Amino acid sequence: MRLSEAAVAAAALISAGANAQTVPKLPLPRTCSGVSNFRYQYTLASGWSAMKIAGGLKQVRTIVWDTAGNMLVAQATRGISVHTFGVDGCINSTAMLISGNQLNHGLALTPDGTTLYASGETAVYSWTYNPATRTISNQKTIVRGISTGIHFTRTVAVVPQQPNLILVQVGSNSNFDMASAQPSTGRAIIKIFDTSKAPSNGFNYNTEGEVYGYGLRNTIGFVADPSGVFWGVENSGDDFARTENGQRRDIHQNNPAEELNNLGDPLTTRNAWYGYPTCFTIWDPSSFSGLKTGSNFVVSPNSSYNDATCNSNKAIPPRLSFQAHSAPIWNTFDAEAKNMYVAFHGSWNRQPPTGFKVVQIPFQKLADGRYDPVAPADSQTGYRDIFSAPNPASCTANGLTQSNCFRLTAVAWDPAGRGLFVGSDNSAEGEIYVLSPPA
Repeated sequence: MRLSEAAVAAAALISAGANAQTVPKLPLPRTCSGVSNFRYQYTLASGWSAMKIAGGLKQVRTIVWDTAGNMLVAQATRGISVHTFGVDGCINSTAMLISGNQLNHGLALTPDGTTLYASGETAVYSWTYNPATRTISNQKTIVRGISTGIHFTRTVAVVPQQPNLILVQVGSNSNFDMASAQPSTGRAIIKIFDTSKAPSNGFNYNTEGEVYGYGLRNTIGFVADPSGVFWGVENSGDDFARTENGQRRDIHQNNPAEELNNLGDPLTTRNAWYGYPTCFTIWDPSSFSGLKTGSNFVVSPNSSYNDATCNSNKAIPPRLSFQAHSAPIWNTFDAEAKNMYVAFHGSWNRQPPTGFKVVQIPFQKLADGRYDPVAPADSQTGYRDIFSAPNPASCTANGLTQSNCFRLTAVAWDPAGRGLFVGSDNSAEGEIYVLSPPA
C-alpha cells in the first residue's frame, strides 16, 4: 500500500486534531493536597519552577492528554490510569482505565480522542475511548507477533496527517544485533500500519506493514513537528571498543553518542537506514582521526567497510548528538515548536554517570517551512539542562528503574497551560512533575 493523501485533507485532519485539544486553562498550583514531597532532589534552570503533581504511581512511562484535558498515564506492568483535574489545577480523581501487567510503555490517542492505543512487549491493542465518560470498549489486537529481547518497550504513535496510520517501534535484541540489519527481523526498526485494514487477529509485525525506518537500535521516543515530520531520540550502544590496525581501544566512556534523528514524513518516507548495527555516531572525536561530533564510525574499520563508507551517504546521520549513555527516552515539542524537550533516563554504562535530566533543544522554522534544530549537527552544546539531578555523578543506576535519583521518562505539554509534565519510573515511586517555563 502507498499511503500518500491529498495535502488539503491532511491539513484538515491536523486542524481538527488541534481544535479537539482546546481545553479550559487551569492555574499552576503551588502544592496539591495528598501529594508527597519530591522523592529526590533536583536543580532547575533560571526562571523555571517545578512541582510534584502526582506520586505513588508505578513506573510512569508515557503521558498523553485526551480532548477533555484528562491525563492518561502508562504505568508499566500496572496498566493505564486516567486522571481528572479540579479548578485549582490539582488532580481530583484517579482511576485505572485498563488494568493488566501486559502493558508496559506505548500509549497514543487519535487526534479526535476516540481511539486509544497501548502496547506490551509482543502486541499493540486498540480501544474505542470516550473522553467524556473516560471509558473504553471494543478492544482489538492491531499488531501481534513482536519479537522479545533486551529492549521490551514498543512505542506507538498516531500519524496526525492520517490518523488511521500508526507507527510502532521495536528495539534490538542485543547490544550488537547483527541480524537486525535485515528489516525482515522486525528489530531495530519502526514500521507503519494502516489500522483501517487490520485483520481480525491483527497484523503480524515482521511480515506485514511498511518499513518507515530501520537501523535504529532503540528509538524509544519520537514525536511529530507541526509539519508532520517525526523526530526520534535514539539510545545507542554500550561497552564499545574500537579495533584499528590490530589495536583495540576502549572508547565506551564517551562514545557512541545518543542521537536525535529526523525520521521524515511518514506519508512519504520508506526504508530509511540510520546505520545500526554497523555505523555509530561520534560524541567525543578525540578518539578518532579526521572526524568530528556527529560523524559516523564503525567499530572495526577494514578495507571493504570503514568510517568513510558510513559517511558517504550510506547511513543517515543524526541531526544532533547527545552525551554518550544519557539514555534519551521521550521527547516533545512546545506549542509553537520553538523548543524540543527530551527526558534522559540516566546511564548505567558510564563512570561517572550522566543523564537524569530534562533538556531543551532550541528549534527554528526554516524559510521552506521545515523545522530544524538551531545548532549545527557537529555541536555538543545544542541543548541545555532545565531540570536535573543536582549531582548526576552520584546517581547509581541499579537496573532499568532502580536508582537513588529520579529516572525521567514521559514528557508532555499540558493543553491546560500549566507547563511540561514529566514522569519518573523509579521503582521506589512513580512520580509526575510539572515544569513551568519562565513567564
